[in-house]
Amino acid sequence: MKQSEINFKIQLDDNNIPEQISWSATDNPNEGIEETKAILVATWDPYHKGTLTLPLWTKDMEVVDMKRFFIEIMGTVGDAALQATGDSEFALEVEQVCKKLSQNLKKEITAASQGQ
Repeated sequence: MKQSEINFKIQLDDNNIPEQISWSATDNPNEGIEETKAILVATWDPYHKGTLTLPLWTKDMEVVDMKRFFIEIMGTVGDAALQATGDSEFALEVEQVCKKLSQNLKKEITAASQGQ
């Protein structure tokens, strides 16, 4: 049986705020450790029927990028839910929320660039 491993390395400041996040994976087509600004890991606890999430981001990650990151995660959740459950109505609802959030973010970016 094949095994795959994913590792995260978090460098924290004196207040335990992430300054640098890097990751590596045995199946990563780009060899070596990769730097990133944010990760969100979620696991399902089958015994307590709940989700454990680990959202981390570096203190220098821009708010606009963070919002885009969350929108893209939600889109991935919709796609994965469709594959896992076949529930196209659920996936469509998630996609519609992502479209709305993307429109709002685009307006926010436009307003910021115009100095408003």
